[in-house]
Amino acid sequence: MRLSADLKAFEGRIGHGFAKPDLLVRAVTHASIGSATRPDNQRLEFLGDRVLGLVMAEALLTADGDASEGQLAPRFNALVRKETCADVAREIGLGEVMKLGRSEMLSGGRRKEALLGDAMEALIAAVYLDGGLAAAKAMILRLWGPRISAVEVDARDPKTALQEWAQARGMPPPTYTQTGREGPDHQPIFTVEVTLEDGARDVARAGSKRVAEQQAARTLLARLESQT
Repeated sequence: MRLSADLKAFEGRIGHGFAKPDLLVRAVTHASIGSATRPDNQRLEFLGDRVLGLVMAEALLTADGDASEGQLAPRFNALVRKETCADVAREIGLGEVMKLGRSEMLSGGRRKEALLGDAMEALIAAVYLDGGLAAAKAMILRLWGPRISAVEVDARDPKTALQEWAQARGMPPPTYTQTGREGPDHQPIFTVEVTLEDGARDVARAGSKRVAEQQAARTLLARLESQT
């Protein structure tokens, strides 16, 4: 199989030339256009998630030999979660080379966070199957490198951190309410409000409800901690 010009250029961006080009084609093929003769990337996504986890766990242990499991776990979660995978996918232009069905293209699939995150995991699996663990590890460390060195010492998910803050003060978990949605269906902007039992609240806007909730929690927690 010969790769198209855009996929050949993509190989250069990720730093891996495929001995089995069909693996790369499969990694960028979304289920919306998959068929019996054109396998999609869902099975690769399953494998890639595990490969990423192994490489990242080892990288974190190497980066901080004194960190406890309790310190490493939130850093690990921050580096392997779908949002981080999607961010890396955007940086390498993965969305631009994805093969999507017409409906998915019209709905802005090349920019969707979940779709990009899944495709990034599938790409990791494709490199792993093509070149082995060493090749996959080299690509992951190259693409994630700055994030590994910059991951916060306290990298807990903001929602988890806010919930722990509230529970430590005898309050129930925060509540999150979607208060608005703007923009077209393919690029919506959600407004979410987070509220604590004592009335403390904050609002955030983002392209997904999950990210808006995280941003609202992060902002509220920072304000609460600055007041103590």
